[in-house]
Amino acid sequence: MSHQAEENLEAVIAELEKKCTEHPDSLLAHHNLAMVYRKAGRRQEALRELVRSIELDPLSVETHVNLGALYFEMGDLDKALAANEKAAQILPESAQAHANIGLIWQQRGEADKAIASYEESTRHDPKLATTWVNLTTAHIMAGNFDQALTVAQKAVELDPDFSMAQNNLAVALYYKADFQAARRHADKAKALGFPVDPRFEEAIAEGLARS
Repeated sequence: MSHQAEENLEAVIAELEKKCTEHPDSLLAHHNLAMVYRKAGRRQEALRELVRSIELDPLSVETHVNLGALYFEMGDLDKALAANEKAAQILPESAQAHANIGLIWQQRGEADKAIASYEESTRHDPKLATTWVNLTTAHIMAGNFDQALTVAQKAVELDPDFSMAQNNLAVALYYKADFQAARRHADKAKALGFPVDPRFEEAIAEGLARS
């Protein structure tokens, strides 16, 4: 972040802090302040404001989701899971809450639970490309290579310029032994800025040499 950007962010924080002082019961003010604190890397202060926001409105799904995301960033997966499960309890059709729950299970190596949560997310919002990308990863973790390829293609269909979607499609194609297509999509991922693992590129090259 540039010095100018940091100064602008601090100015926004100061203004929102003022609003919270003037309107201590404003959910919007506290929630917005939390988000700006988070952007500034001031996580403990962001946590304080999100907790305050939930005190003001215990049924705010967005606040519970953002609290879960913050806990995830802080490495507290138990609290991250609890916050997102609360959001899903309040609003069962919250695609983001289910997607976040899937990511937590994926982080814990629980591929089947991650898949179930991601699939629930896609039922409520089939246009979230990130969910399809993560679902690809979970299927690969579980060894479900046919399903991985199908959902990876869906992710790229939704957002062809999503570099991670292109990379995950390359991985899925590799596991289906389609090395030419895997290399093509790995190259697309790199062109879009994704840091494709050199070991994966070597594995594709070896697969091409064998075929």
